Amino acid sequence: MPEAVIVAAARSPIGRARKGSLIDLRPDDLTTQIIRAALAQVPELDPAEIDDLMLGCGLPGGEQGFNMARVVAVLLGQDTLPGTTVTRYCASSLQTTRMALHAIRAGEGDAFISAGVETVSRYPKGNSDSWPDTINPLFTDAIARGETAAEQGAEQWNDPRETDQLPDVYMAMGQTAENLALVKGISRQEMDEFGVRSQNLAEQAGTNGFWKTDITPVTVPGGAVVAADDGPRAGVTYEKVSELKPVFRPNGRVTAGNCCPLNDGASALVITSDEKARQLGITPLARIVSTGVSALSPEIMGLGPVEASRQALARAGMTIDDVDLVEINEAFAAQVIPSYRELGIPLEKLNVNGGAIAIGHPFGSTGARITTTLLNSLRFHDKQIGLETMCVGGGQGMAMVIERLS
Repeated sequence: MPEAVIVAAARSPIGRARKGSLIDLRPDDLTTQIIRAALAQVPELDPAEIDDLMLGCGLPGGEQGFNMARVVAVLLGQDTLPGTTVTRYCASSLQTTRMALHAIRAGEGDAFISAGVETVSRYPKGNSDSWPDTINPLFTDAIARGETAAEQGAEQWNDPRETDQLPDVYMAMGQTAENLALVKGISRQEMDEFGVRSQNLAEQAGTNGFWKTDITPVTVPGGAVVAADDGPRAGVTYEKVSELKPVFRPNGRVTAGNCCPLNDGASALVITSDEKARQLGITPLARIVSTGVSALSPEIMGLGPVEASRQALARAGMTIDDVDLVEINEAFAAQVIPSYRELGIPLEKLNVNGGAIAIGHPFGSTGARITTTLLNSLRFHDKQIGLETMCVGGGQGMAMVIERLS
């Protein structure tokens, strides 16, 4: 069976939505720049030989609509390159990587682009609330129940399935984080301390030069070059973060200091079979060892990394002790903390350059962005085995194990 290997990886700087450095870039134009940068890393590969361009996008619509992957293929000058746009919300571009893995192992191609993008700044009319209503009315009672609990500042989460009720599949992510903090007893102090850790490590990664190896600069309209993430802040302290007010519930624990912001960004991987890489004389960056996907109640979706990671590790024939570095997407400290604890991940192996709380989470881009950062971290710290995992809106989890090869 052919192996799937990553031969190139690139990710854009991550901008703050609606007020940051990338607000003037369309998502398709941003994606095109990043895919070009990834392809430039492997000039031996003729783009005409690529079998498919698979693009993850959390919320396709507006400028992110019309099968954006195919639009990007044409913008790349490759009008014979197929393209598909995929959504698994936060894990959309981890899903496209999984699709490339499956296609290669099935012998249905030997060169793919796995990319992802989200530009929240350019959602129609500024935010998704203005989009056409897509909510199934069968969830009306579930939504009302969740809104009431949030307004009243519920002190516990009651699993609706125990009373044969539908869970709220549309629940705002911040409300799910509040639920999980209650279920797992995660304190506001623990969450704030983790948020500070993310910012401090991201600052350190800027000082030691890591981000220069990780970020691919992009050019925005007008000719300016953006080469750094908007999010990381210098000198963040627990004392300052602890003063922030809750965002989602009057007596809640989630604040702007312990969750990710809204963002813009794009990322891309070039994935080939091991045989194709050998034929072209390309030294792969890493081998995709295994993946996993799982589901759980959407109202506590933040525990998604646990089962998905267990699946991926089992399929790799590994345990968490075999893993050198782990990247868990930091949507909320409330979900990272119980996830890493249940998986038994040593803190010194986790998100060693900070995570989305500091640098951001452009939904569709995050899967491939984390892969890029994990690859670069393994190289930067001279490690071999990496685990990438994340929770997914709607109540899912995804994970992937990779082995660094160069």
